[in-house]
Amino acid sequence: MPPQSTYFDLPDSSARKAAAALIADDDARFAAIDAAVAAHSDGIEERLDTLYRTPARGGREAAERDAEIRGLTARLKVLRRRGAELCLGRMTAPDGTIGYLGRIGVTDADGRDLLLDWRTPAAAPFFAASRAQPCGLAARRRYRWSNGRVSDYWDEALTDDALRSLDGGALDAESSFLAALGAAGTGRMRDVLATLAAEQDAIIRDRAGGTLVVDGGPGTGKTVVALHRAAYLLYADPRVTAARGGVLFVGPTPAFLSYVADVLPDLGEEGTRFATLRDLTAEGAGAIEEPDRRVAELKAGLTAAIERAVAFYEDPPDRPVTVETDWADVTVTARDWAVAFDAVEYGTPHNEARGQILDALTEHLAARHPGLPGGEFAAALAADRSLLSALHRAWPLLDARDVVGDLWTVPAYLRLCAPALSVDEAAALHRPDPQHWTVADLPLLDAARHRLGDKDFESRDRRRSAAVAEQQRVMGEVLDELVAADDDREGLVQQFAFGGMGTLVTDETGLPVADPDRLAGPFAHVVVDEAQDLTDAEWAMLARRCPAGGFTVVGDRAQSRRGDDRTWRERLTAAGLRDLRVAALSVNYRTPREVMEVAAEQIRPLLPSANIGESIRSAGRPVRRIGVDQVPAVLDAWLAGNDGVAAVIGGPGRLAGIGERARVRALLPSETSGLEFDLVVAIAPGEYGSGLPGAVNRYIAMTRTTGELVIAE
Repeated sequence: MPPQSTYFDLPDSSARKAAAALIADDDARFAAIDAAVAAHSDGIEERLDTLYRTPARGGREAAERDAEIRGLTARLKVLRRRGAELCLGRMTAPDGTIGYLGRIGVTDADGRDLLLDWRTPAAAPFFAASRAQPCGLAARRRYRWSNGRVSDYWDEALTDDALRSLDGGALDAESSFLAALGAAGTGRMRDVLATLAAEQDAIIRDRAGGTLVVDGGPGTGKTVVALHRAAYLLYADPRVTAARGGVLFVGPTPAFLSYVADVLPDLGEEGTRFATLRDLTAEGAGAIEEPDRRVAELKAGLTAAIERAVAFYEDPPDRPVTVETDWADVTVTARDWAVAFDAVEYGTPHNEARGQILDALTEHLAARHPGLPGGEFAAALAADRSLLSALHRAWPLLDARDVVGDLWTVPAYLRLCAPALSVDEAAALHRPDPQHWTVADLPLLDAARHRLGDKDFESRDRRRSAAVAEQQRVMGEVLDELVAADDDREGLVQQFAFGGMGTLVTDETGLPVADPDRLAGPFAHVVVDEAQDLTDAEWAMLARRCPAGGFTVVGDRAQSRRGDDRTWRERLTAAGLRDLRVAALSVNYRTPREVMEVAAEQIRPLLPSANIGESIRSAGRPVRRIGVDQVPAVLDAWLAGNDGVAAVIGGPGRLAGIGERARVRALLPSETSGLEFDLVVAIAPGEYGSGLPGAVNRYIAMTRTTGELVIAE
C-alpha cells in the first residue's frame, strides 16, 4: 500500500467525490489487491527460479517449459507495473453486492476474487449494461488512474432505484469517455478497457471461428477492438492459446505496429506475434513498391501460376534406367517412374517429396522382383548414381526466388504457367533483373516457398539420421558392456537391453533442425488491421498461415487506396475466406466534429456509401488554414502550450524543410494509416495524389487527429 492514507488523489474540482462514504470501500479493496499482487509476484518469481534451474530435454518438454516461462514473465511484468491500478471499475448489483474487475484476475490467499478478469463472462455486464438494458446491474463505476492513484472516477446509475439512492456528487454517465478521449497522446496506444463501449465489447467477445469483419470509419475504435479481441480470444478460447499457435496480428506499417505494441503486454498477453505483410517473406524488407499499377494488378492474379511453375519440374523420366545390383540388373521403366511420382502424398512440399518417390519406387520394384532382399536392395537403389541423377533431373531441388524470377525473364515459361495472359500483359511483366523484388512479388514468393518447402531438407535429414545412428551405436556399445558386467539375467539392465529400449533413447539436443520461421504459422487466429487494401494474393498469404480459418478483419472500405468498390462479403469470399460475419461500428469516438466535417468533403463525392461515423465530441477549435511558411511557427507555439504528440503530413520535399522537433512526427501520406495524434498539420494536401487514391490519402491524413487539424497551403 502506498504511504498515502488513500488511493485517491482527486483534483479540487472533484472534491465532492472524496467523501469517505463514496471511496472507503474502494480504498480497502485496493489495499487488498496490492497485498495479493505482492504475494502473487513472489510466487511467480519462485516458480520462474525453479523453471530456470530445471533442465529440460529437447522437443515438447522444452517448448512447454519455454511457454510457461513466457506466460509467467508477462504476468509478472503486469503485476509489478500495475498493482492496484489493475482495477478498471466496479459493478453494483441491485442487492448492493459489489464486484471489481481488472485487466487480469486477482485472488487473495483464501481464493476470494478481488478482481475479475475483464474477459470472464461474469465481467461482461460491466461493458454491456445500459439504462435501457441494465444486464443485472444497478450501477457502474469507472476509474481513471495516474501514477498509481485514482485521479478521477465516474458513477453511472443503471436503474431508477440506483439513481435515487446513489450520491449525486459522483454521478456522471459520459465524462469517463470524454476524459479518456481528450487525454494527451504519448505516441503509443493505451488500452481503453475502462471505457469500452457496449458495441465494441460485443464484437470483442464474438466467437473465434470463421471470419469476423469489423467495418468502421475513422475514430470508431476498430484497432482497439482488434487488439482487445486478440487478448480475449487468447484467454477465453482454448483453441487459440499460444501452445496451439496463438494469434498473428497483421498491421499496415512498422510505425503502426510500434504504436500498438504496448497494448497486449499491458493486458498480460504474450501469445501474439506482430507483423506487416512485408515481414512474412525474407525479401520483404528490401522490396520496392511496384512502380506500374497495372503490373501490380496483374501479379495479384497470378498466384495460381505458381502451381504450374513448380509442376513443370515434376515430370517423370521417359527413359529407362538400369540399376546394377549384386543380385540382378533391374530396369526402371518410364511406367515405374510414373507410379513412383504418383505416390507423392498430396500437400507434400516439392523439395521434401523426393524421399517419398524413392521409397515408392523401391516398393514397386521389390514387388516386381520378389527375390530381391528388401533392405539391401533399397540401399543399392539409394546409392545408384544413374538412378539418382535421373531423379534429380526430373524432380530437382528448387528455390522460390529462382522460380518467381524466371517468370519475369523467360517469356515461354510465363506463357506456359499463365496462359490467360495476353501478349501485351506478358510483355508488361518482363524485366531484365529477375530478382529486383517489388511488393507485388511478395505473395508469389510466399506461395512458391510454401509449395516448394525447405531446399535443405534432404541434406539436413541425412545429417540427422547419421547423428541418431551414431547415438544408437554408442548406446549399444554401452549396453553391451553393462550386460557383460551384470550377473543378474533377469535384472533391469538385461530387460532394457534385450527389450530393444536402447534404440528409443535419443538425445534431441544438437541434432540438425531447420531455422524456425516464427511467422510461418500455423496460427490459431489471424487479426488483420487496416485490411481494406489487401489483394486476393495477400489474403492467400495469410490463409496459408491459418489453416483453421479463424480471422478478424478490421478496416474501412472508404480508406482503400486501391479503390475496390466490392462489399466486404464479395471481396473476402473471392479471396477464399469462409463463414463471414460483418459487424459495423458507427460512432466516431476520436475525431472531433469540426475535423470530420472537413475530412468527409474529401471522400463523400467519390464514395457516397462511405461509412462515416457520427462524431460524439467537439474539440471547440475550427480547422485552421495557414500558409506553408507558417508551419514551423505553428508547431513551436503548439508544443509550448500542449502536451501530447503532433504529426506533420506531406510529400518528401515538403517534410524536408520542417526540421526535427521533439513530439513531432513527419510522415508521408502513405504512412499514416491507423495512427492518431493530438495535432495534425497537413501540408499541401492537394499534392497527396489525384483521383480516388489522392482523396483517400487526404481523408486518412485529416482524420488522424484527436484534437486539432491545421491545413497548410
